[in-house]
Amino acid sequence: MDRFLSNAVNKIDAKGRVSVPAAFRSALGKRGVEDIYALRALDEPAVNLGGPDLLDRFEQRLAQEDPFLATADDMSLYFYGDGTFLKLDQDGRLTLSDFIRQHTGITSEVAFVGRGHFFQMWQPQRFEAHRDEARARLLKLRRAASVEAGGDRG
Repeated sequence: MDRFLSNAVNKIDAKGRVSVPAAFRSALGKRGVEDIYALRALDEPAVNLGGPDLLDRFEQRLAQEDPFLATADDMSLYFYGDGTFLKLDQDGRLTLSDFIRQHTGITSEVAFVGRGHFFQMWQPQRFEAHRDEARARLLKLRRAASVEAGGDRG
């Protein structure tokens, strides 16, 4: 399987490195990814990571914009200025730079979170809170849909 599924929390070592979960490394390997594109999430204290296909998706969207409008400039600044390339070392670890730490609040542990075609790195407690909020929103939608359908599932 080449999708990023599940989540795991790993400790950061004394040199500022963290092991990427084996399942995520396997998915990267199956995709032939050598350079990992990392982008600070726009509306979350997380970093999105994936292969060149992740950057390609953003560039395809950017190509649809009028280059003379501010939206194209904003998107370009975001995709490139808030992005970087990372490399796994021979032991499957990433070095956490200030670029990542400042945006996420990561200090001693990293939560790796699968998101299908990409994965994220979070400060573990922030991830837990975000996941709880997302689940609450989904439960609210489910209950509303059940009421509209005349059911009482919850």
